[in-house]
Amino acid sequence: MLLAIDTATTTASLAVYNLTTQTLLAELTWEARRRQTQDLLMAAQHLLAQLDLTPQALTALAVTTGPGSFTGVRIGISTVKGIALGLPTRPRIIGIPTLCVAAAPWLALLPQLDPAALLCAVIQAGRGRYNWTTFASDQVLWRPTAAAHGAGTGLDLIAALRQTTSPTMLCVGEIDQALGDALRDLPQVTVLDNVSGWRRAGSLARLAALHFAAGAADELSGLEPLYLRAP
Repeated sequence: MLLAIDTATTTASLAVYNLTTQTLLAELTWEARRRQTQDLLMAAQHLLAQLDLTPQALTALAVTTGPGSFTGVRIGISTVKGIALGLPTRPRIIGIPTLCVAAAPWLALLPQLDPAALLCAVIQAGRGRYNWTTFASDQVLWRPTAAAHGAGTGLDLIAALRQTTSPTMLCVGEIDQALGDALRDLPQVTVLDNVSGWRRAGSLARLAALHFAAGAADELSGLEPLYLRAP
């Protein structure tokens, strides 16, 4: 069993996934705000109990590594490390950047939507700023480094999109009304997803399963936050 944890933003999410049957068994998403520390382990225990599972059934763990809230990212990674160290058998571990999780469901559809298009995933970084990165349709398993992310204001994001050579750019993620309206003024840009709750641990779990199937995994000691600016 795989437990997926996403606390990179104020929206926290957990999922339990059966790696043998490739099935999402349960998912819990809530507005944790600044209560991730208080809520996370209790929510995980509740989710496992609903499935009549104990922590000993966990053979794999996945977590979002950022960008996102400094505190939220650290809580998720610390929780994964604590669970892994407490289990009798060391589980497989995978850390996945937050925007990979936002992009993954759409990347699966991109060959049908427009194989030549690029996908830009966006997350709000507070104070009118955003983080973003761009994926091609064959980059489902790409884990971008900090250097591969963009950071700045909405105007900076728009300027970056204007410079792309792709004839079509699809945007997903935390796109508020003002940014969405500005993006729609760009002829090559289509905003696909502007709905609250765009990122779920179920997507993280499915993406982690693909990484494990491809032979990818992380060392527990090497699991660390992906920060785009200093704390």
